[in-house]
Amino acid sequence: MTYSIVAFDPDEQAWGVAVASKFLAVGALVSWAQAGAGAVATQALCKVSFGRDGLALMAQGKSARETLDFLLKNDPGAAGRQVGMVDSLGGAAAHTGSECMDWAGHRIGEGFTCQGNILTGGDTLDAMAEVFTRAKGELADRLVSALMAGDTIGGDRRGKQGAAVVVARPNGGYGGDTDRYLDLRVDDDPEPVLRLQTLLASHHLFFGRPRPEDLIPIDESIARELQTLLVAQGYYTGAVSGIWDAPTKHAFWNMVGSENLEERWNISGDTDKIDSVALRYLRDRFE
Repeated sequence: MTYSIVAFDPDEQAWGVAVASKFLAVGALVSWAQAGAGAVATQALCKVSFGRDGLALMAQGKSARETLDFLLKNDPGAAGRQVGMVDSLGGAAAHTGSECMDWAGHRIGEGFTCQGNILTGGDTLDAMAEVFTRAKGELADRLVSALMAGDTIGGDRRGKQGAAVVVARPNGGYGGDTDRYLDLRVDDDPEPVLRLQTLLASHHLFFGRPRPEDLIPIDESIARELQTLLVAQGYYTGAVSGIWDAPTKHAFWNMVGSENLEERWNISGDTDKIDSVALRYLRDRFE
């Protein structure tokens, strides 16, 4: 039914799950994460409440192992379940029930666990664990890289349909008042993991903060280029002068808001510089 990876990144203080399956909207059922508590993947004969209850128990201070043992002990269908968990400190635990359909199993590593059932073989999980361990970048990137490794090696032997990644961080959500840093889902697609990679890149574009080294001064040449673009898109009616003045900034802010790039160009910040990532996006989109 599914292969997934559940992991904790102590540097980011982030907990996440990535999953793929021949199953419609798989991320809505399998993936659970809560900042300061942990993350859960519940699959095979999926007991969805394991996600909610597992997070609640780990939020109370129970380890992943204690939480998983408690949930399974009280579950008459435990033989058909497959579950992976990481707790608030990165402790990992997994269960593959004896009635899960072949090939089924799990791999536990430092701060993560990979699990899958109805797979082409154990090499799917081996590839996921290896890639996750050596991958660079933030947790979301490493999770999706691991998922892609599993997809490339074999994955679900029935085919492909859904994929998802969720990452929770303290105050990591849009606006800073939730822990939902990232929650991307591909519900029905012939290549769901590839599509998920594209969505992740878009998330970094629209919600990523510019790095200091990517900020470049808006000189006369760039100002003229942006004014030309603003005129063409109907945001600006002034002269294309190359002068980065208040009316041009106001028009540019309107475009930024329309394009959902406000995380990369903030009108209350340094408006005489532009993020090179945002500039490249605008050039590709409009020129």
